[in-house]
Amino acid sequence: MEIQSEASAVGKVKSRKYLRELMPLLGFMGVIVAFSIATGGKITAPANLSLMLSQVYVLLISSMGVFMVMTVGGLDFSQGSILGLSSIVFCWVSGHSIVAGIAAAALAGAAMGAFNGFFHVRFRIASFIVTICTMYFFRGLCKYITTNGPVPAIPEVLELNLTWLKLLLAAVMLMTGFAVWRFTRVGCDLRAIGAGETAARFSGCRPDLRKFLVFTAAGAITGFASFINVVKVGSITGTAGSQLETQILIALVLGGMPISGGAKARFSNIIIGTLTYCVLEMSLPMVFPIPATQQLVKGMVFLVVVALTIDHESLRVIK
Repeated sequence: MEIQSEASAVGKVKSRKYLRELMPLLGFMGVIVAFSIATGGKITAPANLSLMLSQVYVLLISSMGVFMVMTVGGLDFSQGSILGLSSIVFCWVSGHSIVAGIAAAALAGAAMGAFNGFFHVRFRIASFIVTICTMYFFRGLCKYITTNGPVPAIPEVLELNLTWLKLLLAAVMLMTGFAVWRFTRVGCDLRAIGAGETAARFSGCRPDLRKFLVFTAAGAITGFASFINVVKVGSITGTAGSQLETQILIALVLGGMPISGGAKARFSNIIIGTLTYCVLEMSLPMVFPIPATQQLVKGMVFLVVVALTIDHESLRVIK
């Protein structure tokens, strides 16, 4: 009897585990079904799907970097400001070469990410405190640079606002990130650090170096995404990338990303979460024309998702 009861308990634990892992996907499907009914099928119309895709690329690529930061147990609130400054760098350098502009933007993003990582690792300051400070610092630089008006890129940049190109770039970035995450030592180290730095250190990992490189990589990825951000409008203002950090964090939570990171992080959290967020952003105005009502419903949805997906057993203070 005891063996049967133990087996039953183990089965229940496994069932809850599988259900929790499926919740983000079920939630995404539920959102699509609910808003398809509420909008009379408008959200699945080709024009609306094209509009949603045009908004998903920057968020999808930038989320990959923050996903790695969250895996090691950190948070990054500076990604929107990094996107804004990197976009300005791209606009400046694009006059010489668009390829050089992309490289310069990625390097600028990497430098800002390294700035975050240095202060976090060297001075043992919590990641969310460091990145909140640099968020204001980088945003101030954006607004100072654009005081006299938007910073334009060369006109030829607008010709690259092609769906197939943006889709290809996003797919290449995701496949590269997944390969690193799934098939290299880097992914194992990041999950180990999120689960516990002491154990990771004894396994041969260097947590401080990995965390520094993670912040650097997150900045570089967002710097690369700034190219896609610029090709949509052709110029950059001081508000470029505003609220991106909030959108990324909400998207990852909607995708089932554990707040404390660790071994329970899944690469699918990026894709499912980003798509869920974009569907909500596109659908809510169709159902609720009043902005205040949209915010109210959005907040309720996010609270429900967090309540259903948060892992109370592994929850701890963010590093």
